Amino acid sequence: MSKNRFFGFSARFLMLMAAGLLVVSYLSVLVNPEKLWFLTLFGIFFVPIFALNLFLFAWSLVRRSKAVFIPLLALLPSLIFMGGFVQLSDNSRPAEEDSIKFISYNVGRFSPNKKRGLATRPECLDSVAAYIARQDADIICLQEFYVPFPDRASSVIKSHFKGYTPVYYMYSSKKGMYGNVILSRLPVSDKGSVKFEGSSNLAVYADVKIRDKVVRIYNCHLESYNISLTALAKSLRGDYKAAMQETENKMKSSIARRPAQVNQVLADIENSPVESLVCGDLNDSPVSYTYYRLSSRRHDSFRSAGKGFGATYSMLWPLLRIDYVFYPRGMKASSHSSPKVHYSDHYPVIVQL
Repeated sequence: MSKNRFFGFSARFLMLMAAGLLVVSYLSVLVNPEKLWFLTLFGIFFVPIFALNLFLFAWSLVRRSKAVFIPLLALLPSLIFMGGFVQLSDNSRPAEEDSIKFISYNVGRFSPNKKRGLATRPECLDSVAAYIARQDADIICLQEFYVPFPDRASSVIKSHFKGYTPVYYMYSSKKGMYGNVILSRLPVSDKGSVKFEGSSNLAVYADVKIRDKVVRIYNCHLESYNISLTALAKSLRGDYKAAMQETENKMKSSIARRPAQVNQVLADIENSPVESLVCGDLNDSPVSYTYYRLSSRRHDSFRSAGKGFGATYSMLWPLLRIDYVFYPRGMKASSHSSPKVHYSDHYPVIVQL
């Protein structure tokens, strides 16, 4: 076989492999991860897989390769999916007089951030509270809220977020309490929680009167991967096989749990007497079973009013967008932003509705 034929065969093989990976990532939104958990990984790595196919498409165009149709056909469906990661045009519009400001923010249990001079959890809590106060929002949904002393949860929330009605549920542990909090300046008529079996994650909801209608706000924190990249890097220096096996088990467990949690939230929504807004840290990308189940019959604020990259997880920016606001069809989003503030490993999602 000549060098040219070998090179051409290798290039086509690479194109077919890359195209196959992209197609599998599309299919991951349709398949329940409880049955094939590893398909979710292709959705997580959708952006680099897309970039590889885009590169191969451009390369084949330059070389005028007859195989250009392989990456082209694979890329066509991505026109639908890429809007969940990046918006090339500015979709924001002037806010109407009756609009409200909404924030969803995973505060990461107020873990210390030495890079920002936040050496303790109380300092981080004070900084987050001050930042949120400057935003002057009407409704705030916080995930992974942490209080060191169980008997002080109510006083800590009220002292740091004055002027808001708090709705929250927290789990107790030896190291304190943690959970989800909803803060509202608008009237709250009902509240509750959706607890996930065998998990410390949950959803909290509140029925909030927004102008002349009541909307149920679901503040969700779905199953986390529970993987520390720093700890993983250190463990690889030792028994790397055991470290990789442990990482795989954690990912498999978390991915397989989320569909059941999604079903619990959706079942609660079905029984809700009013329209529902769903927000929070879903720990899944826009190319996932979780995203398409929860966004069904609702609008994604980033797709409606965002601009640029929508990633919300700081450690792998701009690859991972895992925090969302899905609002009901009777509302409109005029703006969406995720400011790069480093009080947590997540960025806040700020939406004008």
